[in-house]
Amino acid sequence: MSTPKVQLTDDQWRDKLTAEEFAVLRRAGTERPFTGEYTDTKTDGVYECRACGAELFRSSEKFESHCGWPSFFDPADSDAVILRTDDSMGMRRVEVVCASCHSHLGHVFEGEGYPTPTDQRYCINSISLRLVPQAP
Repeated sequence: MSTPKVQLTDDQWRDKLTAEEFAVLRRAGTERPFTGEYTDTKTDGVYECRACGAELFRSSEKFESHCGWPSFFDPADSDAVILRTDDSMGMRRVEVVCASCHSHLGHVFEGEGYPTPTDQRYCINSISLRLVPQAP
């Protein structure tokens, strides 16, 4: 995997993030389903990495999956995220991390049958994101 553009020590990340943000973004935790602030958000805008501010997803690619976390069918830019194999939790999944700071965002799933152009579901923790609303 490439070297992140934004590199901080764990202590620097702890100073920058809340304990809950640090647990998810820097320790690959997961927020409880249906509790995140962006799960049901319909606001137009750009979703940035809460750790470093990099643009990750756009509201135009967000869709209702009813899985308990915000779902997107594609990142804002093909280079915005890095995908890597995750064999934790006794299963094989594909982890999604921010390309700029390598913070954990969530996981991507394929072939679930959602009516999206990519047949992918980027299942992303709300706490990993910050929504910047689009001006009307």
